[in-house]
Amino acid sequence: MVAEGALLWEPTDETTGRARLTRYLESVGRAGEPYEDVWRWSVERPEEFWTSIWDYFEVIGERGDGPVISGTMPGAEWFTGSTLNYAENALRRTDGVAVVFVSEDGARQEISYAELREEVARVRAGLVRLGVGRGDRVAGYLPNIPQALIAFLATASLGAIWSAGSPDFGVPSVVDRFKQIEPKVLIAVDGYHYNGKTYDRSAAVNEIAAALPGLRATVWIPYLAAVEEGRAPQQAEPAPGHDEELPRGEVIGWEGLRAQSAPLEFERVPFGHPLWILYSSGTTGLPKPIVHGHGGVVLEHLKSLTFHQDLGEGDVFFWYTTTGWMMWNYLIGALLVGATPVLYDGAATHPSAAALWRIAATEGVTYFGVGAPYIMASLKAGVTPEGLERLRGIGSTGSPLPPEGFAWVAEKLPGVPLGSFSGGTDVCTGFVGATVLHPIRAGVIPCRSLGARVESFDPSGKPVFGEVGELVLTAPMPSMPVMFWNDPTGERYRDSYFDVYPGVWRHGDWIKLERDGSCVIYGRSDSTLNRGGVRMGTSEFYRVVERFDRIVDSLVIDTGQLGREGRLLLYVTLAEGAELTPDFEQELRTTLRRELSPRHVPDEIHAVPGIPRTLSGKKLEVPVRKILLGTPVEEAANPDAMANPEVLRYFTP
Repeated sequence: MVAEGALLWEPTDETTGRARLTRYLESVGRAGEPYEDVWRWSVERPEEFWTSIWDYFEVIGERGDGPVISGTMPGAEWFTGSTLNYAENALRRTDGVAVVFVSEDGARQEISYAELREEVARVRAGLVRLGVGRGDRVAGYLPNIPQALIAFLATASLGAIWSAGSPDFGVPSVVDRFKQIEPKVLIAVDGYHYNGKTYDRSAAVNEIAAALPGLRATVWIPYLAAVEEGRAPQQAEPAPGHDEELPRGEVIGWEGLRAQSAPLEFERVPFGHPLWILYSSGTTGLPKPIVHGHGGVVLEHLKSLTFHQDLGEGDVFFWYTTTGWMMWNYLIGALLVGATPVLYDGAATHPSAAALWRIAATEGVTYFGVGAPYIMASLKAGVTPEGLERLRGIGSTGSPLPPEGFAWVAEKLPGVPLGSFSGGTDVCTGFVGATVLHPIRAGVIPCRSLGARVESFDPSGKPVFGEVGELVLTAPMPSMPVMFWNDPTGERYRDSYFDVYPGVWRHGDWIKLERDGSCVIYGRSDSTLNRGGVRMGTSEFYRVVERFDRIVDSLVIDTGQLGREGRLLLYVTLAEGAELTPDFEQELRTTLRRELSPRHVPDEIHAVPGIPRTLSGKKLEVPVRKILLGTPVEEAANPDAMANPEVLRYFTP
């Protein structure tokens, strides 16, 4: 066990001096000020702070003469009267490498800014021919390939609205998302590769298209066919028969979409004009279609990527993600700051657990981001990353990273700071994170993000420090949703974030916030363990249980309800050859008693073949709890939003 808070890395004078945040602070006359003082200014004087972001980064657009911020949450408005376009800001450069693409089968493509601008212009013209204009929706059923980025930028350039799903999503899951937004055009691949296997999705695309009213056209990217033929995807046309099979609209290939050259133009739109639609995990009910605006995303990603990841021109940025996770939207934001995003399509651990580290070495990645589980998997697999001389920072998100993960990175990559970040799809960024001006301590997130007024509330709505409380935002951020799609009165939006503390955004995470701004995230507040009045996030429980080599994965559920204590149930997936013997059960109970508390010794321990997870890898704590309390499986969890729905039957009461 590594002590939480153990010092692992400190910035040197050289690191501080070259930090992009330092240069910004010099420009606004705050050089040398403590970070907490700068953070306080950023949240107490948002009009000054966000104006400085617009000016410092020379955002392309018209700022207008309206107020920087008007109104309060929910419903605050930013930069009234301004106009801009995300794609115009992302494509402002003309020289150098814009994007690198690699896949697990060894394919690699490098795209210059000139080539990217040309491709976006061609696809933009193709979308116009299909009748796409301002406010129309374009949906992508695509892996993390260049065509996804190109199609998004072309859509954004028109003032149309982008939405994406990964092709590993099941048909009902995709339809649940796209049917709500009624896209005019669907862009899809015929299949994808993952973990050394090929998955044909042609039939799935036909089913999806059939379920989308108002669909004018489907654009096929023959990803599998092109690979088999040894050609780039845009050089192959759809397989014969798609025209007859597809029941809605015109059918063309990617080459047909991009067939005509055209000038690259940009439709400047109001600050809050919809840019893209993201979705909640969709584990229960219909996913929430979360709409973000051009201006909020541009300002937030400029700020966050530059100051919290320390990215800029000349940097190479990697984050392991699919198009169905908000980190894809964050990754491509590298274009806004002049860094080169590396798009990767494939499994994280194929052909070995070191796969992503090898990509980082080969591509000269300067900032490497993954989900916390990949770092822990690397630790358990005994990986030793090599060839990372250009690496200056590592990011972790998706779930809390235990102190052991921090310590492993510090041991294997000395001198490279690891920043843990926590935020959400809801704002497409992190609320809390790191900078290169902060020391790194095991298990601790160093600071609240600039412009994010994060606080910790007790049940009565009072701020607390040094104890676990609800993560809340007590002031608006520009990248908060401009709305939910098909929510004209805003009721669903208000119920999602403002139902507990009126006028205050409740995010649904437990946080322990210290007075210096550092914090620890303890998991979702609606799945937290509460035993005899002792509250603890599930992340600490997993930290203890999953330290055992005999345990591959685990899930802990507290069935207690308001006013009534329930049973604490531990489910474990065992390593090959391991058994849940009485002696091993006793060892688990003893360890949990010793390292957590007697109240957290499970009432029951069960071995199961797998732990249910979403397609993005998150454990389904809340749906499993509902099932154990009597909710029918089909109502508690959407199997098409799960990576392994077959394991749910092992969690029925």
